[in-house]
Amino acid sequence: MGGCFSKPKPVEVKVEVVLPEKEREKEEMSPNGKASPLAYKANGTTRHYHHEERPINLNPYTNPKDMVEASVCHVKDLENGQMREVDLGCGKALLIKQNGEYYAMGHKCPHYGAPLVKGVLSRGRVRCPWHGACFNIATGDIEDFPGLDGLPKFQVKIEKERVYIRASKQALLSQRRTKVMAKCIALSNYSTAITNMLIIGAGPAGLVCAETLRQEGFSDRIVMCTSEKYLPYDRSKLSKSMDSQADQILLRSKEFFHTYDIEVLTETQVVSVDTKNKMVVFKDGFRMEYNKLLIATGSTPKTLTCKGKELDNVFTIRTPEDANRVVKLASSRNAVIVGASFLGMEVAAYLCEKAHSVSVVELENIPFKKFLGEKVGLAIMKMFESNRVKFYMQTEVSELREQEGKSAKESGVLSELKEVVLKSGKVLRADVCVIGIGASPTTGFLKQSGITIDSKGYIPVNKMMQTNVPGVFAAGDVVTFPLAFRNNKKVNVPHWQMAHMQGRIAALNMLAQGTEINTIPYLWTAMFGKSIRYAGNGEGFDDVIIQGDIEELKFVAFYTRNDEVIAVASMNYDPIVSKVAEVMASGKSIRKRDVEMFVRHCKTGDISWLTGKGS
Repeated sequence: MGGCFSKPKPVEVKVEVVLPEKEREKEEMSPNGKASPLAYKANGTTRHYHHEERPINLNPYTNPKDMVEASVCHVKDLENGQMREVDLGCGKALLIKQNGEYYAMGHKCPHYGAPLVKGVLSRGRVRCPWHGACFNIATGDIEDFPGLDGLPKFQVKIEKERVYIRASKQALLSQRRTKVMAKCIALSNYSTAITNMLIIGAGPAGLVCAETLRQEGFSDRIVMCTSEKYLPYDRSKLSKSMDSQADQILLRSKEFFHTYDIEVLTETQVVSVDTKNKMVVFKDGFRMEYNKLLIATGSTPKTLTCKGKELDNVFTIRTPEDANRVVKLASSRNAVIVGASFLGMEVAAYLCEKAHSVSVVELENIPFKKFLGEKVGLAIMKMFESNRVKFYMQTEVSELREQEGKSAKESGVLSELKEVVLKSGKVLRADVCVIGIGASPTTGFLKQSGITIDSKGYIPVNKMMQTNVPGVFAAGDVVTFPLAFRNNKKVNVPHWQMAHMQGRIAALNMLAQGTEINTIPYLWTAMFGKSIRYAGNGEGFDDVIIQGDIEELKFVAFYTRNDEVIAVASMNYDPIVSKVAEVMASGKSIRKRDVEMFVRHCKTGDISWLTGKGS
């Protein structure tokens, strides 16, 4: 099961706090600016350290040779609410002025390197223009996702009306900062069959949960288990960058998990959960007791039910090996994608330059019609057609036909695909077929657990990610939860960003902090070098207002319901989606009549007229 443990016995658990960057003065201050000792959890309980006994931390940036100080501007060069990217000679920083105070931190989003100076400054944080991650300007901490790391924070001083920034050269180069974490250094005293925190699933929700527990000072045992053979990785890249190897898309290194005592049991499948006795059973019969449980098992791709579904060259993209093999099989050959979903369309876009032909089969008449509307879906469809993708709409697959002859059978493998037969009667040449028709929540193992599962297989949770069973939490693709900005409507939001945030909220409430989720869904996709960004929840939209030139693929679409904007999508219109997300997050509403003025103000960078407390 992984790890080397002895039998359980009484043990004093020690706490080691790792500070990657010296911020002692800041960490010793509470949010109101008054001195307050840090509170860490030892064996799951809160302990307050007084300054004379607080854990010693070593600052890797104390070497004077590593520090640089530079004058970056005059105090009058920056107005309130403005940001500027400044050069310190050996690297750049983001300088911010808000409410008369200056702040400086890393200038690139740690997620994909977006320039934060082009993002949105509001309510004491900067929102990334590309994918919506938010960073606190006073601490650099990440407050909304995606991504795992915060930003390095730099010292600012004013001298003779000049603004100076003092920063670590190493921090300027890395442009990221891992938050302070505690770890248990008496781990060998635990039994393999007992853990305090058990996390089933090692996607973004599970990983962020584990990291948040450590960041909050939790120092007892944490175990993550996954049926995958890899440490947590970025599955969203499998359809966007299909040549990626597993080690290229890992979210954290093996050393990271070792450093912070987060155990990951790979190739380990949970088959049942006994919530009465707080125990899970694994496929190999091993049993593990837990104190608190997070279920973050994600979803399982749907498959076809027609004849030939088991043929060798038919794939759902689930692992790096799946993606790599599809690329190899499609090279200079014929690829058929079943389903114009985000995954299906991303795969089609990626294979265009590699395959001889790419065909997409879809039941609807326009891709993304239910999600993005007819006009946006049609514009995207035309973009694909201009890149040689052939669409077969309003039809389904009736049969996957195998190769005839002896080659496949003599090779000792499953029969290979030759053709995809459609219900319309059309027969498509196919050397490889990718199924992208959606996914179902992976919750079948919970049927006898006492945990409530709805008719579609989802786990209903409250705003604290709690299930109906005390001590059991759930996060990610498997849950429905109350979405605050949609009047607490119960929704399932299978987005990468949302899984991160739900994992964090679950961790905070596993530690009884009483924190509710209040975030705006944010997603993106990339096709043919063009990005589509989306924020909000457009379920049930009754109108779409489009600004810009949709034919030129430079537009923003506002999705409304009963006169209120509930979602927004854009192409080549950054950072407007992040600006809408920030307005929604502030509690304000954008009405139909506001849309044109909103777009006009966004071009000037001013959204202050719409941000603030609820409408």
